[in-house]
Amino acid sequence: MLTLIRRELLDNLMTFRFAAAVFIMLLLVVSNTVVLIKDYERRLVDYNTAVKTHHQQLQDKKTYSAGRLHVDRPPNPLSIFNIGMDKQLGNQVEVYFGFVPTLWDAKMHGSDNPIMNIFSSIDIAFIFKVVLSLLALIFAYDTLAGEREQGTLRLVLTHPVRRGHILFAKYMSAMVCLLVPLLMSVSLAAILLTTSTSISLNTDDFLRIAGFILTTIVYLSVFYLIGMLISAVTRRTGTALMLSMFVWGFWVLIYPNVVLASILPQRTVEARTASTFSQIEQLWEEFERKREQYLKNDTIPGEHSDFGIGWVGSSMNRLNRNAATLQYYYKKGMDISEIDERSEPLMPHAQNYYQFLVPLTIDMADRTWLIREPALEKIFVRPAYIDRILLKISPIGMYDAATQAWVGTDLLGIQDFFRAARQYRQVFINFFYDKNAFASRQWIAADKGAADWRTLPQFSFQRSGISINAKRALPDLFLLLITNVVLFVVIFLIFVKSEV
Repeated sequence: MLTLIRRELLDNLMTFRFAAAVFIMLLLVVSNTVVLIKDYERRLVDYNTAVKTHHQQLQDKKTYSAGRLHVDRPPNPLSIFNIGMDKQLGNQVEVYFGFVPTLWDAKMHGSDNPIMNIFSSIDIAFIFKVVLSLLALIFAYDTLAGEREQGTLRLVLTHPVRRGHILFAKYMSAMVCLLVPLLMSVSLAAILLTTSTSISLNTDDFLRIAGFILTTIVYLSVFYLIGMLISAVTRRTGTALMLSMFVWGFWVLIYPNVVLASILPQRTVEARTASTFSQIEQLWEEFERKREQYLKNDTIPGEHSDFGIGWVGSSMNRLNRNAATLQYYYKKGMDISEIDERSEPLMPHAQNYYQFLVPLTIDMADRTWLIREPALEKIFVRPAYIDRILLKISPIGMYDAATQAWVGTDLLGIQDFFRAARQYRQVFINFFYDKNAFASRQWIAADKGAADWRTLPQFSFQRSGISINAKRALPDLFLLLITNVVLFVVIFLIFVKSEV
């Protein structure tokens, strides 16, 4: 066995394709890592600027009712390995008591450089799944067909050597040759990351990188075994090479794009949301009735929420509509510096009104969220998971899903941020309750003291731990391992029964 492995290893190391593989991988990965680090630094600067801006905007608010703040998602330093959805989905969301934020309410902050985006969209995983998978097939296409064509395979089998040992020796030697450019390029990329002043990696990050490397090895093994299978069923190296290129083009280029292009028509989405809009409208109609009933029972004549002081409602956002009809009865950004003598006696009534209205609004927003959440899951998340299941028919789909899960740029990793934003909304609401802000004068006006935001806890977001990343990545990694086992068994059965 050792003699066979040594022979196959020397044969592969002495070939031009091995030298070309090392040169190409080092050139692509190292040069692209430099570009990706610069892109990450640019995004980090945009994130820090947005955080400072939003913090200052909140501090400038003089009344509690004007307290709407934005929370920002920091860029993931490991997105250099697989950008995933880190740049595709929103990284800024508004938090306030009258609305529960979700992924689909987010916006993007930061400058947009189209030229930089072209280069930064080619991450390390893209190079591995496209270029290195092609190199794996090039190493494998003539593994059996070439030796059968030259007659060396028949010569080897004249010795007391098992065919299973021959397959295993060829597999091990080729994988070692593929691991050399893989590990060298990843090591240099990791060195560049650690030398960057803007990137700080901890132990969990290095474990995530190790999981990324392990998944890449298993993925390359799949393509090498595919090439070996083609080589086992063909008699000529030319035929094997053509079939290998066709298989590579189909699984890597054609099939993933076909699946991603199969998006539901917009009219189907609109039909699904119709019933949800109806339920939300019923909730806010109930809100409107309660508000009107309160105004009717108030001692101030009339049914106006301004009580003669002069603040009126602004429109409120619903499920994902920009044009809403339901009124939210406080003025957005209301910073009244003076209350005249005529309006002063009405202040207690206004304070009681908001003490009633705002908790009611919070309750309605929470009840609206219970309707929005399953609807959004049905409209957006379920089709994404269906696409992901279809992609898993291809090794590239399994690899992409697993590596995104390892580095935290998958859909679940992005949703962790919005889950944290919803939890922070509750912290924000508790801050108001602790201050008794809804019934305070500072909710309406700042003429006798401005709102105090100093005790409001700052929003912080921590990426999920390595155990969660592993839990999310292992199913796809397991599928890749099963694919390897199945392919090797099929190759063995074909090779054992074939004549040389």
